[in-house]
Amino acid sequence: MIKPATTLRHALQDPEITIAPGVYDAFTALMAEQAGFRTLYLSGASIAYMRLGVPDIGLVGMNEVAGVLSTIRERISVPLIVDADTGYGNALNVMRTVRLFERLGASAIQLEDQTMPKRCGHLDGKELVACGEMVGKIKMAVETRESDDLLIIARTDAIASEGLDAALERAMHYRDAGADVLFVEAPRSVAEMEKIVAQLDGTVHLMANMVEGGKTPSLEAETLQELGFSLVIFPGGLARALVHMATDYFASLKEHGSTAPFQNRMVPFDELNRVLGTERFLLAGARFDAENFGDDTV
Repeated sequence: MIKPATTLRHALQDPEITIAPGVYDAFTALMAEQAGFRTLYLSGASIAYMRLGVPDIGLVGMNEVAGVLSTIRERISVPLIVDADTGYGNALNVMRTVRLFERLGASAIQLEDQTMPKRCGHLDGKELVACGEMVGKIKMAVETRESDDLLIIARTDAIASEGLDAALERAMHYRDAGADVLFVEAPRSVAEMEKIVAQLDGTVHLMANMVEGGKTPSLEAETLQELGFSLVIFPGGLARALVHMATDYFASLKEHGSTAPFQNRMVPFDELNRVLGTERFLLAGARFDAENFGDDTV
């Protein structure tokens, strides 16, 4: 059986760009897989928004991400990219993070060069660790992984504070440290995206981040592929869509005291159970009910 991590490494060799929607729990991951996506992105920002109800400003810890990762991997088989923020500390913390996330089924682990506490890549006021410190983290991650199939994604947030040229220089150091994918966060124009590709393409896979309303122009996957990106994530799109839906849902329920006016926007009970695979669970459980084995087994 091909491991999901192996599948992701092979997928990035394909000329067609890999699209990874952001998910934040087992249910959203299951729905994304059922929709046909072959790679998913476990977004730290979306965990902050949707599970903790807080902004993406470094409040999510390693164990919280690990818990979500574990429940997702129980339900899906496709490759899963895991946002590990800064690695939750120094190189020793990165070692522990990589060991844990790989064991729980991560196909790729993303690390970034912000200081702690980090913040969303499309917020202002980000601060960076020294380039050498980040290089050490990447080398630790590469050395720690048990399988070369686990991809290490290196993200730099340097554009905001040091400019594009400095970001590209950092990215090249991260590539030389062993990163499999480079993620230059928050380019502000198509021209900057073109320069990223011109400088780095052909040496390592490149990842783009589409944040609706963020600092980077919103482009279709096909356009990003033409530019030279191998991978694109949509980390918080689902969270923003659910905010829109939930706002309408709660307003309707408050006004009417019933869900009836909203039911044309809700799936029926049977459809929800189809998505969850309820019948399959019940049939599996019935096979091992005590009555099927007799009282003498007790």
